[in-house]
Amino acid sequence: MRLIQLVDEDGATRVGEVDAGGAQVRLLEGPASMHALATAAIDAGRSLDAEVAALPGDTRLDYAALLREGRVLVPLHHPDPAHCRVTGTGLTHLGSAAARDAMHQNLQQQAQAGTLTDSMRMFQWGVEGGIPAAGEAGAQPEWFYKGDGGIVVAPGAPLPSPDFALDGGEEPELVGLYVIGPDGTPHRLGFAIGNEFSDHVTERQNYLYLAHSKLRACAVGPELRTGPLPRDLRGTSRIRRGDAVLWEKPFLTGEANMCHSLANLEYHHFKYAAHRRPGDVHLHFFGTATLSFADGVRAEPGDVFEVDLPELGAPLANPLRTVAAGFAPGGVRSL
Repeated sequence: MRLIQLVDEDGATRVGEVDAGGAQVRLLEGPASMHALATAAIDAGRSLDAEVAALPGDTRLDYAALLREGRVLVPLHHPDPAHCRVTGTGLTHLGSAAARDAMHQNLQQQAQAGTLTDSMRMFQWGVEGGIPAAGEAGAQPEWFYKGDGGIVVAPGAPLPSPDFALDGGEEPELVGLYVIGPDGTPHRLGFAIGNEFSDHVTERQNYLYLAHSKLRACAVGPELRTGPLPRDLRGTSRIRRGDAVLWEKPFLTGEANMCHSLANLEYHHFKYAAHRRPGDVHLHFFGTATLSFADGVRAEPGDVFEVDLPELGAPLANPLRTVAAGFAPGGVRSL
């Protein structure tokens, strides 16, 4: 099932079901948000698909028009952005280590044959132990925090890059969308397309700057796909500059192209009690192996990032915009 959040003609948030052809959206009567819909499904003890199927709603809207008019929202949010955690895991995809190693390896290390960078060592742990048997814990992945719900932008909205950033580059990824139930159980609603968006120049200076490089905006959507995913997912990541395509490259995701199982990545995120607070929303990025930055591309304000993963519905497109950080050295006041 393909679901979206949208703004109706009265300016209210609604949930809609995209038809199989991707042309129309059935407006659901009842829940005012995906969070409310998921909460109702959890309380009723049934799947999100079953909850949607039981809801009335005969109004049909043109999906392309909703996207064009900027009325499609992030597919899942919390009413209080502080109760949404945006996180991710890296070095999870076969081939992802090559791009990361090229960023982190210095000349001295290159000269030392057989020496592994920390990135390559962690990737190796994932290859060796990232897909454990069912019910067992495998190797820990790289993990990072991006921010709360306030950093997530909707499809079509600008991706703001602070003026202190050294770079703003796309990261096309699969995103898991979760709501924590009343008893602390994480419930996966489904998956969406994501642009994790990072500062790769800052990260390249030293891998310990990874945490800094990830504290940026991101984009998720437009759709939430329920149910199991195909193991082999193939998409295209591109950057448009004006009327031209500046850069374009296929990317692979899904478990067939990963050195960690999704279950292992979920376990290592939700094993922390602080990540199982009832009612909270989690948006978790699962990593990528394809970056324009690795090909020497430098995005500029006005460029449009486009992540196209057909199995997850309509593409996710967002322009890059530089914004003032709003804070300067010495800006902290003593009380």
